[in-house]
Amino acid sequence: MTMTLREINPAECYGILEKARFGHLACCKDGQPYIAAIYFAFSGGTAYSFTMPGKKLDWMRANDKVCLHVDQRLVGGGWTSVVVEGRFEEFPDSETWRNERLHAWSLLQAHTDWWEIGSMKPHELPMLTESPHVFYGIAVTSVSGRGAAKMD
Repeated sequence: MTMTLREINPAECYGILEKARFGHLACCKDGQPYIAAIYFAFSGGTAYSFTMPGKKLDWMRANDKVCLHVDQRLVGGGWTSVVVEGRFEEFPDSETWRNERLHAWSLLQAHTDWWEIGSMKPHELPMLTESPHVFYGIAVTSVSGRGAAKMD
């Protein structure tokens, strides 16, 4: 059996993103790339997610250009891969961003473990007077994809 590679059009890419909830987010600071696993919910051209203070958030604040990669293994063989180029946008806990934060939370909380990757840290965080939780979005600036399927 051989594999056939094809480009995935933007509409198909958006369809894949709307069904996906796990991906890898890449960011870059001072010429050094960094990649992290995230849970997200995709709606209206934005991938919504949640995190706590740390390297990923610091780097996205320093350079808002990011990429999100989502891949799928297909039943019977083959795969799809979608790459989103976008811009990080933080939704601070303020009245100005209240609706965007609630929208992000409403999409994410549809899954029981939506908070795990974003809130788990390998060490204890210091006690703070306010919540360190950060909701954010990756606004799509471009999307591309490829897929491979087995041919008989």
